[in-house]
Amino acid sequence: MNKQKAKRAGLKRRERRVRSKIVGTPERPRLSVRRTNAHIYAQLIDDVDAKTICTASTLDPEFRATGKLGSNKEAAEAVGEMIGRRALEKGVTTVTFDRNGRIYHGRVKALADGARNAGLKF
Repeated sequence: MNKQKAKRAGLKRRERRVRSKIVGTPERPRLSVRRTNAHIYAQLIDDVDAKTICTASTLDPEFRATGKLGSNKEAAEAVGEMIGRRALEKGVTTVTFDRNGRIYHGRVKALADGARNAGLKF
């Protein structure tokens, strides 16, 4: 197995392990974070009803209007604040954080800090 396949297999294994323990409910949805090299995405998911409550990413027009890059900590923090505001508008105050197998560091941590600054509790 080459290095890239081994890396991807490890990420998939961690994703499965994390998701086996985290379930989003209507009262406490799952805040799922997806990170790529160019962008970062966040969404609130109710796994019981299989619904997405709200989303935010660096591809949103609201973020694009700021003129920031989508691949740094400042962008991740801004997306965290956006998802936090949108969640509060929908009446969600507490969430379960799903890092999707990624290490809680860098952009993932910045997004979580931004969501906390906006008023989400987790």
